[in-house]
Formats: sequence, C-alpha cells, structure tokens
Amino acid sequence: MLEKTYQPQDIEERIYSSWEQSGAFAAGTDENKKEREDNFCIVIPPPNVTGSLHMGHALNNSLQDVLIRFERMRGKNVLWQAGTDHAGIATQMVVERQLAEQGLPGRRDLGREKFLEKVWEWKETSGGTIVNQLRRLGSSCDWSRERFTMDEGLSKAVLKVFVDLYNEGLIYKDKRLVNWDPKLLTAISDLEVEPRETNGHMWHFKYPIEGTDQFIVVATTRPETMLGDTGVAVHPSDERYKDLVGKQVRLPITDRLIPIVADEYPDPEQGSGAVKMTPAHDFNDFEVGRRQNLEMINIFDQTAHLNENVPEEYQGMERFAARKKIVAEMDSLGLLEKVEDHELTVPYGDRSEVVIEPWLTDQWYVNAEVLAKPAIDAVKSGKTKFVPANWDKTYFEWMNNIQPWCISRQLWWGHQIPAWYGPDGKVFVAQSSDEAQALADKHYGEVKELTRDEDVLDTWFSSALWSFSTLGWPEKTPELARYYPTATLSTAFDIIFFWVARMMMMGIHFMDEVPFDTVYIHALVRDEHGKKMSKSKGNVIDPLPLVDEYGADALRFTMAAMAAPGRDVSMSIERVAGYRNFATKLWNAARFAEMNECVGERPVDVKSLDLTINRWIVGEVETASKKITTAIENYRFNDAASSIYHFIWNTYCDWYVELSKPIFSSGTEAEIEETRAVTAWVLDEMMKLLHPFMPFMTEERWQRLGELGVEGQRRERSTMLIKAEWPTHEGLVDEAASQEISWLIKLISDIRSARSEMNVPAGAKMPLVMVSANEQTTNWTNRHENTIKHMARLEDISFGTEVPTGSVQVVMGEAIAALSLKGVIDVGAEVARLNKELGKVSGEIKKLSGKLSNEQFLSKAPEDVIVEQKRRLAEETETKEQLEAALERMKELG
Repeated sequence: MLEKTYQPQDIEERIYSSWEQSGAFAAGTDENKKEREDNFCIVIPPPNVTGSLHMGHALNNSLQDVLIRFERMRGKNVLWQAGTDHAGIATQMVVERQLAEQGLPGRRDLGREKFLEKVWEWKETSGGTIVNQLRRLGSSCDWSRERFTMDEGLSKAVLKVFVDLYNEGLIYKDKRLVNWDPKLLTAISDLEVEPRETNGHMWHFKYPIEGTDQFIVVATTRPETMLGDTGVAVHPSDERYKDLVGKQVRLPITDRLIPIVADEYPDPEQGSGAVKMTPAHDFNDFEVGRRQNLEMINIFDQTAHLNENVPEEYQGMERFAARKKIVAEMDSLGLLEKVEDHELTVPYGDRSEVVIEPWLTDQWYVNAEVLAKPAIDAVKSGKTKFVPANWDKTYFEWMNNIQPWCISRQLWWGHQIPAWYGPDGKVFVAQSSDEAQALADKHYGEVKELTRDEDVLDTWFSSALWSFSTLGWPEKTPELARYYPTATLSTAFDIIFFWVARMMMMGIHFMDEVPFDTVYIHALVRDEHGKKMSKSKGNVIDPLPLVDEYGADALRFTMAAMAAPGRDVSMSIERVAGYRNFATKLWNAARFAEMNECVGERPVDVKSLDLTINRWIVGEVETASKKITTAIENYRFNDAASSIYHFIWNTYCDWYVELSKPIFSSGTEAEIEETRAVTAWVLDEMMKLLHPFMPFMTEERWQRLGELGVEGQRRERSTMLIKAEWPTHEGLVDEAASQEISWLIKLISDIRSARSEMNVPAGAKMPLVMVSANEQTTNWTNRHENTIKHMARLEDISFGTEVPTGSVQVVMGEAIAALSLKGVIDVGAEVARLNKELGKVSGEIKKLSGKLSNEQFLSKAPEDVIVEQKRRLAEETETKEQLEAALERMKELG
C-alpha cells in the first residue's frame, strides 16, 4: 500500500538516481528520426560556475524541463544540453578572496600560471554546486554531455571563431570608451553595471568666452571631468548661441582654449542649452567628439586617480577628492554660478561596489553592426520568433542601434586572447603560439621574440557560441547534424542583448542557420507584493528551503502555474504550500484507487464502456489532454498547469471518485470490474499529463502501483513514466454521457451553493422537488437519485408541477429544482444577519475605495501597500455580491 501521506523528502533523491542510472536523460539517437520536427534540443542558459540556485533559475529550469519531458514522452529525439559558464570576474574574485582568507599570496604575487592552477582547483572542488542544485529541482539534462565554457572543445571553438573573425576584418583593436572598474582594473559589460538612484548635485559653471567679458554656463554632476573638457556643444537651432559657434572658451583651472561647436546632441530646453564635452570620459560626449573632431584627453589612470594630463596640483588625486577641490577653486574664481540638489543615476560595479568610470582605452572589438544585419533579417522573416511576440521590438531596438562589442577584459581567468605582438607592436593572430610564430617569421624574415596579449575574452564571447560549440563544432559531429538548429531557447529579458542577439549573430555567421526556432522570454520572479527581490530589501526567497519543506514538485508546479505570458511571477510561499496539498490530494486519490484494487494496466477498451460515468471520464481525459498539449506547444505553461490541476482536483477527485463510490459499494461484479479498469487507466493518463510538471511524485506513484502480471499479481512496471507515451486520444468523448454527468454535477453544485448561501446547517437534510421536469430530466434524476441525495444531503426527491412555498429555486434547463427550507432556517433572522454583514462589507468597500481614489495616498504609499489594498477591495466586492445574491434568494422564500 502507498503510505498515508506523500513525503517528497523520502523519494526524490532515489527517483532521480533511478532516472540517471537508467539512461533516461541521454540524448536521443534514433537514426530513423531524420526530420527536423522529430528532434528537439534546448541548450541550457549556462549558469555561472560560482552560482547558487535562485528563483530565476528555478523558474527557467522548471519550464525548460516541462518542455523537455513533454517532447521526450512524445517520442522525439531529445537533448537538453547542460553546462556551466566560467564567469570570468566572479570566479577570479572568489578565488582571490579565498587566497586572502587562507593567508596565501595574492594573484599578482603568485603569477598568472600559479593563480590559474588555483582557479582550476577551486572549480574542480566547488564549481559543481549549482549543477547539483539543478538535479534537486528534477532537471532532466543529459549530464553525460555536460560542457564548461573553458573545456578543451569549447576553447577550441573560441579560438577558431576569434581567428576567423579577425581574418575577415570583423575583430579589430580600437581606442574607445568602456565601462571601467577602477577596483577590479578591468573593462566590464553593461550587464555588470548596476545603476543606482542617488541624491547628488548639479554644479553650474561659467566658462569665459575668449576675447569677451561674457561667459557660457554649463552644468555637470561630475565636476572632476571638467579638466578633460575639449569643447562646449550647443544645438544648431539655438538662437542664443548662434553667434558663438566657432568661438572659443578658456577652460578654467587648465587655461586651455576649447571650441564652441554646433551639434544635434544638446537639448535647448535642458538647463542653459550648452553642454560641456569630455569625450574621453562620457559615452555621449565621445560620439559628439568623434563627429566634431574634438581632442580626447584622458585625465584618469586605471585606479581613477588623476594623471599627468591635468594641472600639477591635481595630479595623483583621487577623483572624488579632486571634485571637492575643483568646486572650491571654481567658487573662489567666481565661476560657480549655482549648485542644485539633483537626483541622478550613478553606475556601480555589481561586484566591486565602486562607481564605474567611462574610460578611454585600447581594447579588442567585434564589428557587431555587420554581424547584426542577417540576425535582424532572421527575426523579421520569422525564422526565429519571440514568445511573447512583443519582445522582438526590444531585440530590433538594440540590434538596429548596435555599437562595436568590446570583447577584451583585463583579467587572468578566461580565454586568453590569441594575439601575439612583435618587438615593433605588430600583431599576429593565430590559434596557437606556433602558428603565430610562423606568421611572424614570415613577416620579419627572421625569428623575433613574440609577447602574448595578456587580456582575456569577455565571458559573453564564449557564451555566444553555446548553441553550436556544445554540440561539437568545429567538428562535424552527429549531434551537431541532428540538433542544430536547436528548438527553443528559454531565457530572461535582460540578456536579450548580451546573449540572445549575440548567439543569433554567431550562429548565423558560422553555421549559416539561426541557432533556435523560438526564443521564449520568461517573466521575472518577484515577491508576493510584486516587488523585485533584492538582498537590500530582505525579500529574497531561496528556492532550496522550499524544496526541503514542500518538495521539488510543489515548487515546479508553482512556477509553471504562475508563468502567464507577459506577466511577472509574484512568488508566495503559500502558493507552494497549496500545490504541495494538490500533490497530497492526488496521492490520496491513488490510495483510494489502490484500496479498491484499481491498479495496474488492466485490460480495458475505453471506447466500449457500459457505465455512463466511465464513458464521461474517459472523454474528459481526451479533452484535458488536448488542452494541455496545445498549451505547452504554445508556451502557455500557466494554462497547461491550470488544466491539469482542475482536471485532477475537480473532475477526477471531486466528482469521478465520489460518483464511483456507490459502484464499488453496491454495483454488480461487471460494473465494479469496469470501473476498476477505467479508474486505473485514468490514473495512469493523469500521471502522464502531470509528469512534466511534477515528475517525482508521478514517477513514484507510477512505479508503486505497478502493472498487473500473471493471474492478477501486481508487479513493477516494465517502463518508467519518464519514457511513457504522451496521451494522444481521439474518439473518446461521448456527448450523451457528457451531457448527463454535466447536468448531474451542475444540479449537485447549485444545491450546495444554495445551502451555503442560505446558511443551512451542514447536517440538515431537506426534500427536493423537481418541478416541470421533462422525460430526460426525470430519467436522469431517477438514475442518479441515490447519488444526488447523498452528495447534496437531501431527505428525498419527488416530482411536481408547482414550486412549494418556502423553497429556494435552482434552474435546471426546463425544470426547477425546488429545495424546501421550511423549518430548517429562520428566514427573518437570516435576513437580519445578511443585512448586518452587508453593512459591514459596504463600509469597508467605501473606506478602501476612498483610499485608492486619493492621489496623495497613491503617491506616498509603498507599492506593496497599494497592491494589498486593491486585493482587499476586490475580495470585499466579491463578498458583497455573494451577500446580495443570498438576500435575493431569501426573497424567494417569501
């Protein structure tokens, strides 16, 4: 027998091991499945090797696993390609911190080779944490094919791509602005920059116009950058400055002359309309500087201290100390017009926690504009589609305005750039030092010593190759032929630019085909009040304790049930607990089936059944399976979860189980046997439909209830549920049976609702009169009389032509089901109670509506408070409607 309660902690590790040991996760290799639609592949967004499972991982991997298990059960060759990212900065920081804690020499003391040995040691011992956590979630990846962005094969792919793009002129070195981290001493990507809203100041400086006694006023939030100003820009249509264009101003403190230029960038409506230009330290100014031929003066060193390009008294100063000194000096010169409080967004390094500096430096770049064009066309033509579709606008917006991609990082951990320099600075790019040396020898006509570039590649460079490098490219492997292009990429919206777009560019360029057919953009996971989770707010929910307490299935089902397209997930622990109860309900239904010998794969022809409820339930299985299939195919995971939930909880547990009980207690032998077989069949079909969402519990139930062998003995299943065939039924819907049972369910449900509204005591039984019933209604009533009396708590059922006095009425088509409440409730007292409740609810609605229409409240109250008030208003409004309906029913009692 199944245990009385379902305990996920007792089975999940055992079940997962059995899947792995059986090879259930292995990539499909059926050579007969040659068509594209017969093969299904998802490449996992590789989590950082330093990472731990968070709610975003839980959501994305739950949804990917739904797709993978679904397609596996549909008989396709399936591959869920697993792997991790080497996470350049994050990993290097972890190891440096560990060395410091152990009192060992630091990175620069160890030297590059020894330090990298330490990183690899850390990776081997501690780098698998998140992979094990994904296993706990139930992820059915092919772990035998797990890849790492710095493993030998992927490193080979990275080298080939870099060299090929360089030889094609699509990778080059240039001096441009980058996001510079002055603590980590490296360029970082936009994704590693954390914008923070800050209360700061706006300083308004007066710059003297050369040859006049006039000034032009400019405003800045970063006074220290003025020492690098090389121009002042005004809009060409700004009449105030028309006569000044082409003149010069004398830059205070530095005493340099800089030009006033006309450019479209300044906004005449903003401030004075004149903008100081610091091309070496501001991204917008950099573009203006290039257009206007302005000098680019770098005033910072790599640690954000002022360098030799500023007046001597400022050299070596830390940037914020220099800010104070400059403001004071401008004030003393009478050139500080005013200072205003100002809210601004300041860029911080997400790992270093210091202010990021736009810095002019030599870096390696990819010509993304050229690579973007076919990637734009691929989405426009529909070769790759976004789900939800509106995300293609975000994709196009970025791709149509794409900038050169900075791919070099000043780190040691990562793919070292395959470029070597000769003594004169000549660069030689090759896949190995030997090849580079051969190129140099040919160039110089003699052997010259080469020095390798110390920088490494941006982590996103290797990730951009993930869809084909993990399948074996540049080798022509069977997996590459079978699974590329992959089917679906599931990812978050914030890396559409950093990962999705770059995989599109690289996939099309090197494979001459898009890397995936569909990009599914999943929602953000927020807290129950709709707020973004963050450590500073203290509202981060860790998924692993939820798995410990409620089981992986409950968490997975919660993720799927709340993954409505275009809507963020508001995560609450109560929802997870609720879906654990759902698993328990199904477990108990399986126990009921087991107690009534409804187990195993009993021989039954579900298209030739005698009993109405059995014909009805197999038709409901067909209807539910079609709804669930269509929903998963269209990435409507919430609709699929809702369909299976309502089928199991309502259709099966609430109705079929209850309707079958009289058969098991007093039916004929043939009726009992048919119902046993159908119950077992329906349970099996439910387990299949639920398996992609709740794999552990369904597999356990599938195996434990087993199949029937010789002479009716139960034995272990010959097939694991993970490999079972997905339900694809046709012709099981019996319209007559569906109409009859639907009528029965409506009658019982409406009587129960009427009893509840009238506040009828649970144990009270009363007579029911079916008024004006036609022949069909009469037959159905007589056939199900005992069931109706039992489930609706009735004393007896009769037929008549008049509604008895003191009855509440339920309309059932042409008939009226009249429920006599005479002597059961005190109508006057009940009306008084309802009116009193209605008064309280109406008062609460008035109070809540007043709050929510108060602009002052809406502008000052925290977002979660407003959401809670709206929820309460909706709840109270629903209660009011129910009370009003109950009062209307009371009028019927006269």
